[in-house]
Amino acid sequence: MTAVALVGTGLAVMAQTSTADTLALKQVEVLATRATSNTPVAYTNISKKQIEATNHGLDMPFLLSTTPGVITTSDAGAGVGYTSIRVRGTDATRINITSNDIPMNDAESHSIFWVNTPDLASSLADIQVQRGVGTSTNGAGAFGASINMRTQRFSATPFAEVSGSFGSFNTHKETVKVGSGLLGGHWAIEARLSNIGSDGYRDRATSALKSYYAQAGYFSNNASVRFITFGGMEDTYHAWDGISRDMLETDRTYNPNGEIKRDGKVIGFYKDQKDIYKQYNYQLIWEQRITPQWTWNLGLHYTDGYGYYQEYKNARTLREYGLEPYDVVTFDDQHDEYVVTTVKKSSLVRKKVLDSGFGGGVFSLRYGADRLHATLGGGFNRYVNDHSGNVIWVENYSGPLDPNHEYYRNRAEKNDFNIYAKGNYTIWRGLSAYADLQYRHIGYTIEGVNDKWDWTASPEHMQTLDVDETFDFFNPKAGLNWQINANHRTYASFGVAHKEPTRNNYNDGPLTVHPKAERLLDWELGYAYSSGRWTAGINLYYMKYKDQLVLNGKLNEIGELMAENVPDSYRAGIELTAGVKITNWLRWDVNGTLSRNRIKDYVGYVSNYDSDWNDLWSQTAIEKGNTTIAFSPSFIGNSIISFNYKGFNASFVSQFVSRQYLDNFENKEDSLDPYFVNNLEASYTFALPHIKAITAGVSIYNLFGEKYETNGYSQTAAVYNGDSYTLVSSPMFYPMAGTNLLVHLTFKF
Repeated sequence: MTAVALVGTGLAVMAQTSTADTLALKQVEVLATRATSNTPVAYTNISKKQIEATNHGLDMPFLLSTTPGVITTSDAGAGVGYTSIRVRGTDATRINITSNDIPMNDAESHSIFWVNTPDLASSLADIQVQRGVGTSTNGAGAFGASINMRTQRFSATPFAEVSGSFGSFNTHKETVKVGSGLLGGHWAIEARLSNIGSDGYRDRATSALKSYYAQAGYFSNNASVRFITFGGMEDTYHAWDGISRDMLETDRTYNPNGEIKRDGKVIGFYKDQKDIYKQYNYQLIWEQRITPQWTWNLGLHYTDGYGYYQEYKNARTLREYGLEPYDVVTFDDQHDEYVVTTVKKSSLVRKKVLDSGFGGGVFSLRYGADRLHATLGGGFNRYVNDHSGNVIWVENYSGPLDPNHEYYRNRAEKNDFNIYAKGNYTIWRGLSAYADLQYRHIGYTIEGVNDKWDWTASPEHMQTLDVDETFDFFNPKAGLNWQINANHRTYASFGVAHKEPTRNNYNDGPLTVHPKAERLLDWELGYAYSSGRWTAGINLYYMKYKDQLVLNGKLNEIGELMAENVPDSYRAGIELTAGVKITNWLRWDVNGTLSRNRIKDYVGYVSNYDSDWNDLWSQTAIEKGNTTIAFSPSFIGNSIISFNYKGFNASFVSQFVSRQYLDNFENKEDSLDPYFVNNLEASYTFALPHIKAITAGVSIYNLFGEKYETNGYSQTAAVYNGDSYTLVSSPMFYPMAGTNLLVHLTFKF
């Protein structure tokens, strides 16, 4: 939906204010995991100006939506609430995300839930997106990309800023920012408060998000100490389930979550089908320039998270929730007698709770001279998460029911240690060699009772969790970079990455066999041209996976879908970028990613049903052979035309995404249709007495009303008639909004 300009794009934004007059001279600001112009990897930098130009209320993924190879999704269909990002076809669990070099990915799911840190973009100085293995970083392994965020620098002068947005689906955003400027020559304090809300495009897909950011710092000529805290509180109604292809035509906004059914018919919706979560992040960062060549950085951090979600479940087996069947006595008028019926299934409301803590430290020691730039860095992080579930209501339950009946509880702990050494050495006249070596150790345990009923046990009971795994990874990277002259640059690199399984890979996998770690070998080859008027670039990549974990339709012993390691798969592609400054006030930038994403010798599984659709509790293996990896389009293209003249700014942004398959069988029925979406941004900035800048603008998303979907899932079965079978598909989709807009107004003092 929203777009951000590419590297080198001359997208014009609001007039600069004193907040841009930062304390750069008094801050060391080491980011050890960043790529530079001498690093032989593919990356894109997004500046604060570019973030501001599009940050009017939509979530972070949509601010990155036109960087090469990026696709965004939104459960609610309007870009607010539960949103996600894919890069080169890899999902959020494989994208390493840091802020100030501190890990942001959840240590168990490996994902990041942007809904827990709403409007963090308003407090960022810049973002770097590295594609492929990238440079060594802290936290989850980069298995396709990394997103490195740096929070805002302190302003040298006092400032205040008030902004607001309002538009379609009652989407709104209100933000207040203030800063003290430099106090006593050494101190500074800044803060932000934000409120975001939306009804969502889909029915009841509401979001109520609140967030804050605050930082205080002490500065000298050679050192800085900063305390940073930011957090969010979210209250969202579930839009986690998709709808059928037929319903896309008849009722695109329908949301099945929270359905209350009687005799198979929907009679209403549960009003508290919500996800509620609070997350508070704390960072203490010490940066020290020891000598002109040596710089030290230490960051301590802690993240406190607590939340839950509630679900109405229709006609559930009571035993699965630790509840006994109950008897209902009715009078049979026909036979003039009382009848006792044992109820084994009933509708209920369950509440799943998370209570997590994640803390640790990261460090880097950097050396920089004329020909050699080297960094020694690493970190240690510890994560603890208590998972539990309660039944808070059962329909017509006649037995004794604890008001907060707990039916499962387990505890996960994870220790993650890594150390790396990397350096860039100039060999001769712009030719430099890069080497990067990382060792990473992970210890992960889960103990307790899972939320799944074990039908295979004797006697049956809730599934027992007993995971105790350790991993030791060595991740080397090396490459060459040649700055041929001021305009031309070329590079080549090779990198290795490893990734441990996620919590779901254990919980949803076989009860007796644990998944293996994955490995990625990444080759990159690129060329870039830049001049005052033209920019152009090409990057070729080949990412070869061993034991990649994919959903292949196979069920575990208790009937849950699980991911399995596939021995051999790869992603190969070409990323192209080009830009031209047509005049001083008009610029055009484009990028495109052509790729081939394949699993070799793939075997998938579908559940079997007879002609009467009775569950036979068995599966058919289908040998597909070489096939396209799910959610991996062969082409993604972006165009950005930007205009800037005397305070008036506008950009026309277009994105085309080719077909994406929902599973690995390559069936057109189980796929997302190609889509072509256009957005328009326009604003005008001017000044008044006592006000440094006023910006008024409008953002129109999906300008031409394209009907499209960016996410979904497949449901394929083998329907048997005798010895033969037919594959039947019933895919589900998440529709995106038609034409919608946000108007916005900002005052800077």
